[in-house]
Amino acid sequence: MSKGKVLVIGSNATRIEIQGGGWGATGQYLNETVVPAMAVIQAGYEVVLATPNGTKPHIDAASDSAQHFEDEAAYRRAKAFFAEDPSMNEVRTLRAVIEEGLDAYAGVFVPGGQAPVVDLMQDADMGEILRHFHDRAKPTALLCHGPIAVVSAMPHVREFRSAMIAGAAEKAVEWARGWQYAGYKMTVFSNTEEKVVEDHILHAKLYFNMVDALKVAGGDVSTTTVDFEPNVIEDRELITGQNPRSDHPLAARLVGALNRSIAA
Repeated sequence: MSKGKVLVIGSNATRIEIQGGGWGATGQYLNETVVPAMAVIQAGYEVVLATPNGTKPHIDAASDSAQHFEDEAAYRRAKAFFAEDPSMNEVRTLRAVIEEGLDAYAGVFVPGGQAPVVDLMQDADMGEILRHFHDRAKPTALLCHGPIAVVSAMPHVREFRSAMIAGAAEKAVEWARGWQYAGYKMTVFSNTEEKVVEDHILHAKLYFNMVDALKVAGGDVSTTTVDFEPNVIEDRELITGQNPRSDHPLAARLVGALNRSIAA
């Protein structure tokens, strides 16, 4: 018997704005998606995957590699899980999940890859979902670039994002007033980690860094001094992981929070 349902929210973005105009290829990271999802299922919970348009997330090619897993066997298991498991293929829209009732869910998880920066960050349904979980103090976990999605809960997120793209931080601060997560301790993909991706994978620069955006919004953001070292921060209901290597630690924190929540 299932302990309860956990909502996993994926992105539908396949490209991201880059400085100078144009777009770079992007997507969602394989390990960041499946490692926490598999851990939640192993712990006795049911996983429901939802995206803005109800189609399966696109996996970033940069993440489709054994280097992001303990070994080749773990990579193959992850690939098979994402390709074949019903939880990864019976995808709902965010709106359908809301209309069916968010009270049915014990927690929510948002994986990374740069894709959430494009759609989830400014999605109205994403914001409504986060406000629900925030108001009820239900476990809310986000990994790597995923934590940028928490700004969607603010009243004027589209204006906030536009101000960040324009480099107008002071204006962004004004748009962020009333943000539910202001003052929360959190982490996200660091500026120096982002530069590695920009230089070696994207071959272009983004318009803003995730750390800067969350700090401008009012988050108490911290990252490791060593790039790509695991880092997970838990503050109240919010659990954030910094980078792809934080997948297992974040999964453990999420399962622990879910178990405490249902036992309360």
